[in-house]
Amino acid sequence: MIQIKVLEDNYIYLIHDETSGETAVIDPALAQPVLDVLDEKGWRLTYVLNTHHHWDHVEGNLELKNKTACKVVAAQADWERVPAFDLGVNDGDAIFLGKYKVQVIATPGHTSGHVVYYSADNDALFCGDTLFVMGCGRLFDGTAEQMYQSLQAIKALPPETRVYCAHEYTQANGRFALSVDPDNVLLQEKMREVVKLREVQLPTVPSSIGEERSTNPFFRVDSLSIQKSLGLLGESPEVVFKALRKRKDTFS
Repeated sequence: MIQIKVLEDNYIYLIHDETSGETAVIDPALAQPVLDVLDEKGWRLTYVLNTHHHWDHVEGNLELKNKTACKVVAAQADWERVPAFDLGVNDGDAIFLGKYKVQVIATPGHTSGHVVYYSADNDALFCGDTLFVMGCGRLFDGTAEQMYQSLQAIKALPPETRVYCAHEYTQANGRFALSVDPDNVLLQEKMREVVKLREVQLPTVPSSIGEERSTNPFFRVDSLSIQKSLGLLGESPEVVFKALRKRKDTFS
């Protein structure tokens, strides 16, 4: 797996199967950095896997398709919104990269058609803008109820699953997490590590599902400490999540 930083804070991911020679790129915001890596490695591109239709995840689609003859994969619901769309997928579908199975999980919320790609063979989740390190995506044309259910599905993945999100938002997310969960010792330790990494411009991604369960407030809506800080002690997880997401939207 190769992680490519582009634009201000985007990450593009390339995954490759040595045996078959097949390669997939996840959320190519730009084509040229991907083409450069393919050329350097001598790899051929088989698939573009888009998590959703926003421009900073699909801008490289058409050029990559024209230059490599790859297939562009995205949610079936997004077929009109994703450039160079070839193959529509739905929840529970799978893409095979050589011997590796990449499972599609529908995660509406950030957008109505958002999907994530999970490889149990490699303990890897490519989650676009649904889940971030210590955060989650804003709600555009999806709902808070959808996002809550999507995060519950992701939270249920094995704790060792590595979380490859599409943006370097970790420091800002961590500051918000501390504001609603200030007594969380694991969160405090995590933020100290994050600060050290960012001081030398190193990525904070990937995280893991296990780490997110301990430090991400959007995974911890059943925490009495978080409920208390929101003034929602004893409320349902869905109500707490909605209030948490709303507070994050105006946090600075």
